[in-house]
Amino acid sequence: MLIITADDYGKTKHATDSILTCHAGRHITSASAMVFMEDSERAAVLALIAGLEVGLHLNYTVPFNSGSIPSKLRDHHNRVISYLNAYKLNQMLFNPFLRNSFHYLFSTQQDEFIRIYGKKPEFFNGHHHMHLCANVLLAGMIPTGERVRRTFTFNSGEKNLLNRLFRRVIDNMIAKRYISSDSFFSMTPIQDKRLQNIFSRGVKDIVEIEVHPENREEMDFLLSDRYLHFASSVRLGSFKEADKKKKKGEWLNKCS
Repeated sequence: MLIITADDYGKTKHATDSILTCHAGRHITSASAMVFMEDSERAAVLALIAGLEVGLHLNYTVPFNSGSIPSKLRDHHNRVISYLNAYKLNQMLFNPFLRNSFHYLFSTQQDEFIRIYGKKPEFFNGHHHMHLCANVLLAGMIPTGERVRRTFTFNSGEKNLLNRLFRRVIDNMIAKRYISSDSFFSMTPIQDKRLQNIFSRGVKDIVEIEVHPENREEMDFLLSDRYLHFASSVRLGSFKEADKKKKKGEWLNKCS
């Protein structure tokens, strides 16, 4: 089964509308939504009308830009943004001095999601994948048992040994605490042989593919006959369906 998740829902009007266009034609299955962004509240109303499965796209790396951001929230956010964007290594290091800021940002974003959507997120992931940074993952910030995105899946030889070992550690932590897919890929680069290999995994496994319809290349592909040809070979499904399958024991999370 394939889960096609469109990221950055609510970030801008263009991002929201592009995702809704894809959902209307059943070219995506879900969307991860940003809160405290310029189109967050309108996006929430439209998602409920469209029946779109929506999760929380945690944001620790780009400024919130909705109408009015409380000074306390902005201060905590700016501290975390500065830290994570300063050096790539910082996302892998637990910073005890920012513990409270990370917790405050998580709880505030989750509360805002519940306020505008009227329910808890169906799943969790992060802008620039920062839901997997040390200060979020090691602190157990996302409650155990939730649906959470794993790291990108790479074939042997695509990344060096140290990179693959690090990803394995992260994926094993996710597998023990959360519900996740068997593998996770980005839609880009859009290459036929690569996509054929990814889509074929969905015949037996649960595969999540991340897309960004606000980008013209991805939008054009998602609405194309070429995409429909790939998608016709496998069933598209939702995180809820993956959850039910796992709980019924119909599939095993094979993190590797």
